Amino acid sequence: MRGFSLVELSIVLVILGLLTGGILGGQALIRAAQLRAMPTEVGRYTTAAMTFRDKYFSMPGDMANATAFWGTATSCPGDFTTPATGPATCNGDGNGQINAWAETWRAWQHLANAGLIEGSYTGVQGTSTDTTYGIAGQNMPASKAGTNSGYAFVWVNSSNANSTSYFAGNYGNTLRWGAENGVDQGALRLLPEEAWTVDMKMDDGKPGTGNVRTYLNSIRPQCSDSDIGASSAYQLTLKVRGCNLVFVTGL
Repeated sequence: MRGFSLVELSIVLVILGLLTGGILGGQALIRAAQLRAMPTEVGRYTTAAMTFRDKYFSMPGDMANATAFWGTATSCPGDFTTPATGPATCNGDGNGQINAWAETWRAWQHLANAGLIEGSYTGVQGTSTDTTYGIAGQNMPASKAGTNSGYAFVWVNSSNANSTSYFAGNYGNTLRWGAENGVDQGALRLLPEEAWTVDMKMDDGKPGTGNVRTYLNSIRPQCSDSDIGASSAYQLTLKVRGCNLVFVTGL
């Protein structure tokens, strides 16, 4: 019984190398496609919210007379933990700001009720004890950019943005990408290079300025390199998933 010759072994190694390269190349192409979907997703949901505002004269989730259109959910005006079984919903406070997590989750239900986005949503937080818990496909639309990832509309008070988690600047009703516990700042994050790629496609490629931003370096030390918006940059050499994105929608 003879063994493999050096030529045969070399051919096998070359084939294995080609297969490995093909797999890695395919994974890179899949990831690139997932990241390319984010601008489309953000545009879709921003447009839906704008259309809702024009039709109902309110922001989704914040709408003070939503129950007049779709009925009153059994959990109103409680802690917003009882999932919807139909279009019945709860009112917001009508101040123009999607400024409470209850309004964040009701926003997707309101948009679905209005026929402006696909799917149906519970309108409530993902767990009874965590107001920020997002579950893709249940209380928020799923994103193609990560397993169980999705979006949350959350108001940011621009006057004190720099003193908390955000770079200085105007924000308003932002759209944030993340997942599960603390959908806006959760454990699911992007590589700095991935965040930069999305930022470049949609904006200026800088984490602290424009309409696509991340959190301060003091909050996300493995994403941006400083807390000064005008000079901050993504830490592109880091191969650590340290970035969440905040989309300034103009709403």
